[in-house]
Amino acid sequence: MKTFFWFILTVLSAFSLAGCSTVPESGKTPDKVIPQQQDRSTINQLGKSDFDRMADVEIRENAESLRALMLKLYKRNPGELKKSTSDTADKMAAWVFDGGAQHQYRLEEINNLQSTDAIFQAFRPEYNGDRVLSFIVGLQTMLLKAHNDKTDFYLTDSIDPQRIYNVARNIEIAAWKLSNARKHDGTLYLLTNEMNETEKNLSFEREFGKIIGRTDLYAISLAEKSQRFISRVMQNLATAVFLPI
Repeated sequence: MKTFFWFILTVLSAFSLAGCSTVPESGKTPDKVIPQQQDRSTINQLGKSDFDRMADVEIRENAESLRALMLKLYKRNPGELKKSTSDTADKMAAWVFDGGAQHQYRLEEINNLQSTDAIFQAFRPEYNGDRVLSFIVGLQTMLLKAHNDKTDFYLTDSIDPQRIYNVARNIEIAAWKLSNARKHDGTLYLLTNEMNETEKNLSFEREFGKIIGRTDLYAISLAEKSQRFISRVMQNLATAVFLPI
């Protein structure tokens, strides 16, 4: 079981690195390394199973991907940031993710909405608030909800693999909406990937792919471990509805 766990943990870490590697300058090595649990030697690890540690890694790395997506979205859509704050995008992302324990992602700037409600709001024509903030907080709180609103897991915790699988499908739908939902004048609500004759930027799709890959892998591994069946759903993204979490 230990060998299996470290194999899965390595794969989860690989999803964190996939799509973001660059060719280093001569004589230099990439800065990014496979992440390790900072508290892996502390006494609280006695209360964790291998799959608890997998959950720790999956939810932490997915949050980091969402933080990266938030910064990318603000860079492509600077007008959205100005709707919420005069601070930099980095400070805004730090407030959202590092301050989660204080504000519990109940933010007046997005009408205190969370999960799929916040995601839908980001694409409503009448919404005049920060669409990036609403979209990212919606994704983060949807992920947290599937993990019983926790980011640290122990032997007493019970996570439903079906909910984890469903949230991966919902992220696919949200990513499709981000790239395709348009205003009445035909323009996108939020600019993402850039494709033209001189530049091809698909970094948004790569980041979403890492989140979906980690979440799917954890759902399948958890189902195998608990011998619980996952009901797989095939949907047309253009007409798909969010699955229950």
